[in-house]
Amino acid sequence: MSAATTRSRTPDRLCAEAVDLARSAAEEAAAPGVVGEHAGLVSEGDRVVTHFFECKELGYRGWRWAVTVARASRAKFVTLDEVVLLPGPDALLAPEWVPWSERLRPGDMGPGDLLPTDAEDLRLEPGYTGEDEPGPNSPVSEEMAELAEAEDAEVTVGAPANLPMAPSRGSITSVAEELGMRRARVLSRYGLHVAADRWEESYGAKTPMAQAAPASCVSCGFLTPIGGSLGQAFGVCANEFSPADGRVVSLTYGCGGHSEAAVMPKPLRPAPPVIDETRVDPFPLRPAPDSGSVSLGADGDSAELGHS
Repeated sequence: MSAATTRSRTPDRLCAEAVDLARSAAEEAAAPGVVGEHAGLVSEGDRVVTHFFECKELGYRGWRWAVTVARASRAKFVTLDEVVLLPGPDALLAPEWVPWSERLRPGDMGPGDLLPTDAEDLRLEPGYTGEDEPGPNSPVSEEMAELAEAEDAEVTVGAPANLPMAPSRGSITSVAEELGMRRARVLSRYGLHVAADRWEESYGAKTPMAQAAPASCVSCGFLTPIGGSLGQAFGVCANEFSPADGRVVSLTYGCGGHSEAAVMPKPLRPAPPVIDETRVDPFPLRPAPDSGSVSLGADGDSAELGHS
């Protein structure tokens, strides 16, 4: 171990005895009555010592006032270096900062709020690119496409509801089953209108959320289309942070979680102040010569007396 290392670990005597100087500096930097007892010291180097004082400030449990003093080489007086409030080993610390995008939870968005979408959001992918190949997340794979082309359609006799067994895949009967022809009853025109009115009232263009949205759902990448005649006016929201997640929404509905709402609006500029406190108004120490009711003339007596 070198001699310099040994000297740095041994506190300087004059610096270690400067407790009153350190306390005065801490009390000057802190509020009155929040500097507690002396809690020890530590040597920071040659003739550099940090004194610790307990902090009685509410909300700063375990924190300490750290006052660093130093002494120049061959000097007899100790000088103040810095005063700072530092956490101790058992200090109550604030939780680690988390970005807003990770703190956001479903249901936090209100009318007028905007949720910018990351350009590399894994929940979105480019739309039509002009290529013949299906997208990477397309439900139609190459195997299923080859199977659909090679499979021959089967013609069955009778209504699909009267078949003794489920039709095989690829037959005309299976297509009829997918269209709902095997159900005993389907929605009537009145049932469709009632459902459309109910969905439009809950998640339509006249809701406060849609009125404050930057764009409508028809241009949002999180909108999942639905089939049937209702698909011309409605879809399903697939944004987990949207208040309409998993709900049937109108194409004219919208919220702050729009996939293309990447630019935050500019903050509103405050109105100009009524009283301009930043301007300096000069005031003369003596009145101007022509500020009186009678102006100064050439007559010396009248000028001296201030009147005629």
